[in-house]
Amino acid sequence: MQGILYDDSSVFIFLLVTIVLGGAAGYSTGKAIAQTWQPGWHLGASALALGVAVRFLHYALFGASFLTFHYYAIDSLLVLLAAFLGFRLTRVRQMTIRYRWLYQATGPFGWKPVGLRDRGGAPPS
Repeated sequence: MQGILYDDSSVFIFLLVTIVLGGAAGYSTGKAIAQTWQPGWHLGASALALGVAVRFLHYALFGASFLTFHYYAIDSLLVLLAAFLGFRLTRVRQMTIRYRWLYQATGPFGWKPVGLRDRGGAPPS
């Protein structure tokens, strides 16, 4: 996998910097964007900026290449996935807790409107 996903000397470095540090930063960013009720497209710009930070950590700490589009794209994509995860989990929680009379969770990533019977209303005739 070396050369495809990472250019460091060890997979441990890739896991530590990109997955653990970059993933935690992405997850926290996605959660913060959702908590402030910002639209989901903000995740893209944030992930691109965090991708630069992750590449810089690889470069500064472990001597990896910094200005390589291939590795930057991989790092940014993994950070974006973590950001989307944090955003979606937080948004589902917001919608189902703050508006519990309108929505119920359908799993960790979705919600659906509550039916009239669930709200105590009369069924449509």
